[in-house]
Amino acid sequence: MYLKIKRLIDIALSSIGLIILSPIFAILIIAIKLDSKGPVLFKQKRVGIHKSHFNILKFRTMRIDTPKNTPTHLLEHPEQFITKMGKFLRKTSLDELPQIINIFKGEMSIIGPRPALWNQYDLIEERDKYGANDVPTGLTGWAQINGRDELAIEVKARFDGEYVEKIGFCMDIKCFFGTIFSVLKSKGVVEGGTGKKEAGNKGTISR
Repeated sequence: MYLKIKRLIDIALSSIGLIILSPIFAILIIAIKLDSKGPVLFKQKRVGIHKSHFNILKFRTMRIDTPKNTPTHLLEHPEQFITKMGKFLRKTSLDELPQIINIFKGEMSIIGPRPALWNQYDLIEERDKYGANDVPTGLTGWAQINGRDELAIEVKARFDGEYVEKIGFCMDIKCFFGTIFSVLKSKGVVEGGTGKKEAGNKGTISR
């Protein structure tokens, strides 16, 4: 029942967001075009609810000569491909704003497990253990406010599972305001993360 209410909330808030944030969209579009050549938006294949695929939208943060079909976390030195404007967008998470369109279309929700890259098979498999692939993916979620890119895949999946267990209005509100706090502190952002568990039980997840 809550998922139906959640969808109505997503439609209402994404519609309002697109209207209110349109001036910011316009400013960022101009800044991106002036900073480097290439399209304003970047599309990337992601995994949605029930492991369906969709194209997530972001403001482009990398040069057009970046190797194609290679996720950021697989690049040897990703920082050399990130534009000046891109560094600002990633640090402030403003590169994620176009995902409001994904939310309006029903491909994502405002709150939910962050959609995995199509080839993050280990993360997808871990989420299966907790039923985290069977709820709407989100712009932000419980894992994002508890470590974001710093989390090992196993830990991230457990947080996603915890969200599934507690999914409801109160949990979504907690995630929403927790995200604002995390973004203001630029907490847990790691460029070029491997998305795999590393020595010392540490790991990173590509955004």
